[in-house]
Amino acid sequence: MNLRYYPPMRENRTKRLLREGKVAFSISQTNLASPEVTRMLAKAGMDWVFVDSEHSAFGPDALNEIIKTALLTDITPIVRVADFQYDLVARSLDSGAEGIIFPRTESAEALRTAVSWTRFPPVGIRGYGLGMTQLGYEANPMDKVIEHRNREVLVIAQIESTVGLANLDEIAAVEGLDSLLVGPADLSISLGVPGQWDSPKLLDAIDQVVAACVRHGKWPAIQVRNLEFAQVCIEHGMKLIGCASDTQVMWEAVSGLAGGLNAARGD
Repeated sequence: MNLRYYPPMRENRTKRLLREGKVAFSISQTNLASPEVTRMLAKAGMDWVFVDSEHSAFGPDALNEIIKTALLTDITPIVRVADFQYDLVARSLDSGAEGIIFPRTESAEALRTAVSWTRFPPVGIRGYGLGMTQLGYEANPMDKVIEHRNREVLVIAQIESTVGLANLDEIAAVEGLDSLLVGPADLSISLGVPGQWDSPKLLDAIDQVVAACVRHGKWPAIQVRNLEFAQVCIEHGMKLIGCASDTQVMWEAVSGLAGGLNAARGD
């Protein structure tokens, strides 16, 4: 895939794939801040990059570089913010993020407020701070930019606890929300089956989230740690899937190669 300039009015490719009924895949960029990781994921054919600013040490500058690199490719940069906090959302979107993930969602009321931060008036309360850098040095009319950004942003709420499960229908009904994303690690802990990916309790919870998404016209999503679990989740109806992370993929490749080389040496 050749790097090339994309205008600021580009289509959210992942959102289009979801509208077409397709499954969209990602690898999480969590620990390695290098834009080369982002380019690699795009070249490999990932549809979106799960840019994790909750469980990483990424500062604003690193996030900005990752997002801008993603925008030079087909991959969709979606940022998980660290908390329900306006400035974290605004900075990510102003850097060019095409989606926001809100972690630890348990309250429809809190989510409703957070969703309003992702879109400009009249449908939200996002402040307009886009300058020539964010607009690609193009003179697009402000009303057209607002309409485009409001339409193309992908807004995701993460369900990670039994409290979130209990409030699924209220959360899924929030206007402007596009997707519910299962966080199976924390959810499994909350359910009392930590790390048991094949537990009936966890699989039932996944089915509950999928069903709530179907009822309310949202896309069901999940972030998993291996290909086998990803395949199971597709069978359960998941449409937006993150699988593994940057360091996990690198470690598996490096440790496998090192093991093979050491075996060839006779170790």
